[in-house]
Amino acid sequence: SSPSTRRCDASVSRAYDSASASLPWQAAADMATTGQQGSTGMADASSMGPTMSKAHMAMMQPAMWTPDYAALMFVMWWVMMIAMMLPSAAPMVLLFAAVNRKQQERGARFVPTSLFALAYLVAWAGFSIVAVALQWALERATLLSPMLVSASALFGGLVLLAAGIYQLTPLKQSCLNHCRSPLQFVMTHWRNGAGGAFRMGLGHGVYCVGCCWFLMGLLFFGGIMNLYWIVGIAVYVLLEKTIPMGHWLSRAVGIALLAWGLTVLAQTLPFS
Repeated sequence: SSPSTRRCDASVSRAYDSASASLPWQAAADMATTGQQGSTGMADASSMGPTMSKAHMAMMQPAMWTPDYAALMFVMWWVMMIAMMLPSAAPMVLLFAAVNRKQQERGARFVPTSLFALAYLVAWAGFSIVAVALQWALERATLLSPMLVSASALFGGLVLLAAGIYQLTPLKQSCLNHCRSPLQFVMTHWRNGAGGAFRMGLGHGVYCVGCCWFLMGLLFFGGIMNLYWIVGIAVYVLLEKTIPMGHWLSRAVGIALLAWGLTVLAQTLPFS
């Protein structure tokens, strides 16, 4: 090829490298392939271009907590809880809608099913507020990395251990029983009117929070933004609440979490 063509190709290549290096995910990929050095885990700056180095440093900086950022984190948590919990709550919502229609046919006042569902989500909004507060505290204590993943093996092991223990407690099993028995809940907690629908939805939401709050806490171990953990926990919650062997599955997962937590904690011992 001619010298002018080679110069054009070189210019295009440099422009592409510059643009791709400025992307955060490209910086992360390059960091992974470059390797990590020193106790801080930072890649050697000499092996990275100036643009990539800035992107990498931006990703590693702790978040600046402001009221706006806290509100954003609340919205993130709440939307995540809605996406994770609504599938497993669908049988309860559908049953409420069916009974509600029967009540209307008998002359009862119309009550939108969405009011029941909204109250259910309000319970998870309360959990999301607590989750944001925990996230803030864990980041201040440097137990959570800027990438929102556990930064301490000791902390991660304790989270797994606590989640495993809670899976085996009577409180967990009682809340799970309520979540697994929509018909029983409707028969024992039915309230007429809009206020009654809201109370029922809120009550069912509280039971679900009691059943799953420690499972959601596992996101502090696996990564709050880790899609695999989010989908995995959501699928597990759905199975735990709907399949016939849900109670046994809950106990088996509890034992597995205990074993995993003890394994992680054992690795933090001085002689390990």
